[in-house]
Amino acid sequence: MHARKTALTLAVAAIASVASVAHAQSFPTKPIRLIIPFAPGGTTDIVGRGVADQMSRILGQPVVVENRAGGGGSIGADAIAKAPPDGYTIGISTVSTMAVNPACNPKLSYDPIKDFKPITNVANVANVIAVNPNFPAKDYKEFLAVLKANPGKYSYASSGTCGFGHMLGEQFKVSTKTFMVHIPYRGAGPALNDVLAGQVPIMVDNLPSSMPYIKAGKLRALVVAWDKRVDGLPNVPTFAEMGLKEPNDPAWYGLVAPAGTPDDVIAKLNAAAVKALQDKDFVQRLRTAGAEPSGNTPAQHAAEIKKEFDKMKTLVKVQNIKLEQ
Repeated sequence: MHARKTALTLAVAAIASVASVAHAQSFPTKPIRLIIPFAPGGTTDIVGRGVADQMSRILGQPVVVENRAGGGGSIGADAIAKAPPDGYTIGISTVSTMAVNPACNPKLSYDPIKDFKPITNVANVANVIAVNPNFPAKDYKEFLAVLKANPGKYSYASSGTCGFGHMLGEQFKVSTKTFMVHIPYRGAGPALNDVLAGQVPIMVDNLPSSMPYIKAGKLRALVVAWDKRVDGLPNVPTFAEMGLKEPNDPAWYGLVAPAGTPDDVIAKLNAAAVKALQDKDFVQRLRTAGAEPSGNTPAQHAAEIKKEFDKMKTLVKVQNIKLEQ
């Protein structure tokens, strides 16, 4: 009887294994939904729609974009986490949804490590600290000297409390032992408007949204978070050049699936996304938006998510950052 049960168990396992392989080989047989956890128009949307277009062509099934904005990206991220783990719902991962929000809000409805299966990092984006041209510093070294001589006198604008700009501003303060007052806004657009108007002297931002104003001379870039100097800003140093390792990490935009999605399906989605990044027009669109293509492995993107989440948890604790502040 025991031997018969064992044989039956093995037979069931073998059938399940064959079914899983067959599913992966035939995947996808219907449209795939790609959830973008932010509103249309921003960098996340540009990356998401571009990769969806290319993956549709490569996989032979439509990859249909669904914008699920709200909660700083947490509403869309929650929808990705709770979708069936069959490869037919995937979503965009960002530093905000996978690291900042979970670190700032322990009551969040999803866990960035346990509830997702990373596919790839699609693109990285540089970050910047820029000032209104009237600010009394012409470069980074002068800027740092002014801040150190005047603790609490100057304020910086960001896209919102626990947004990426806020966290970078706080990381900068910790790394340089300086103090600036944080002024949160409802998005980078309103924050930029007040810095341009001189209401707030300093902006901490993703580079793509600030770049047009830097090019026009309406903002002065002082330092960037990137692995080398940005092509369009050859005279602006990186944080790393200034001896600041922690603030020098870029923002990223990746792809994730719900936890439990089969590995072979993840591999197929990864291969399609990596191939998408070989399209010259798509790469040009990314670079025009200020993003640099990546296309790494699922394990590498998982490591990026964990590193950033751990860093943000530490920063929230050190700076006593509260979501409701």
